[in-house]
Amino acid sequence: MRHVWILNHYAKHPDAAGGARHYQLARHLPAHGWCATLIASSVDHPSGEQRLAKDEPWRLETFDDVRFLWLRTSSYHGNGGGRMKNMLEYAWQAVRPTRLAGLERPDLVVGSSVHPFAALAGWWLARRHRVPFVFEVRDLWPQTLIDMGRLREGAAMTRGLRALETFLYRRARRVLTLLPRAVDYIAPLGVPEERVVWLSNGVDLAEFPTPVPPAQRPPEMPLTLMYFGSHGEANGLSDLLEAMAVIRKESRSDEVPVRLRLVGDGPAKPELIRQAGELGLDGRWVRFEPPVPKREIPALAREADAFVITVRDLPRLYRFGISMNKLFDYMAAARPVIIASAAVNDPVAEAGAGITVPPEDPLALAEAIRRLVALTPEERARMGWAGRTHVEAVYDYRILAERLAGIMNDVMDEKQ
Repeated sequence: MRHVWILNHYAKHPDAAGGARHYQLARHLPAHGWCATLIASSVDHPSGEQRLAKDEPWRLETFDDVRFLWLRTSSYHGNGGGRMKNMLEYAWQAVRPTRLAGLERPDLVVGSSVHPFAALAGWWLARRHRVPFVFEVRDLWPQTLIDMGRLREGAAMTRGLRALETFLYRRARRVLTLLPRAVDYIAPLGVPEERVVWLSNGVDLAEFPTPVPPAQRPPEMPLTLMYFGSHGEANGLSDLLEAMAVIRKESRSDEVPVRLRLVGDGPAKPELIRQAGELGLDGRWVRFEPPVPKREIPALAREADAFVITVRDLPRLYRFGISMNKLFDYMAAARPVIIASAAVNDPVAEAGAGITVPPEDPLALAEAIRRLVALTPEERARMGWAGRTHVEAVYDYRILAERLAGIMNDVMDEKQ
């Protein structure tokens, strides 16, 4: 059995809320000859919860045969200086030999961004142990920050981050990307196209047994439209509330054709709650609910008649594509999906699993919701099953883990 260390600052286990990409991949890697250890921060993002006791510098835990090494970092809230300090602390802790002394020596190291300092620590560990380094890119830093207006092109920090990402790209034996067209961004930085490999997010269908159709609703009961996931700047949920307000204004005072459930947390949630109040969207129309652990997502999804996902209109950012964990969870539940996106790829349209509208267009989003409500249960069921069939063929984590093992085996064969 070969061993891989995966450095993911924000790695999640199934009892926590949020995406659990590396946990899901690690569960299925042993079937293909690999054992993974996930090396992560002790502070949960975005809740800020500290997993370790005061006297614990690290902890090794196992969840369903997947090992997590939690490294102590400082708690923080939001996206300010505290988060940046936490990033640097994680990278420093990850390269300290005493913290990793209890692990089997790796045969390969994967350094995974959201931020590049985790990947830099992965490169350093691979160099120390004289094993191949694989760079997994989940967000294109600094390009994502530039496209969202948080960094200015040409600024000193931007130049520094560009130099760091180029350094990592050129030293990686493979660059894994979640975005299907990220090669268009990476190859011009001096990386051969054949070393850039798309490995999407996905869903573990073993956790989504044959979906149960939505319960038959009396005609007067509203359709349940659900969103679960982060409530952040990039998620476009303000437009979704505007769309719900349009539907409310067009409805009779005693009619509520659709109810929206927003499940999750994030920095934008307080402002979204305030906005819903200003728009007159009381609990009959919109309900804000706390996040739930990943294990509970399949049961939660069965309570929905349909799902919705929105992103901001950032054509430069989404020209490389999207790969959102929640989208594959939605489709695995065999429910239709409304997606507001102009990204270069559209899994919903590819599968025939719902309705696509432009981003940041509340009127178009409201019309899509009305169309979905007007469909018969049988028509909505056909859309839902089309999505389920698509993820079974393309986005099951058992398939993705086999692909990852194949990529790592190819790297190891090159080494020899």
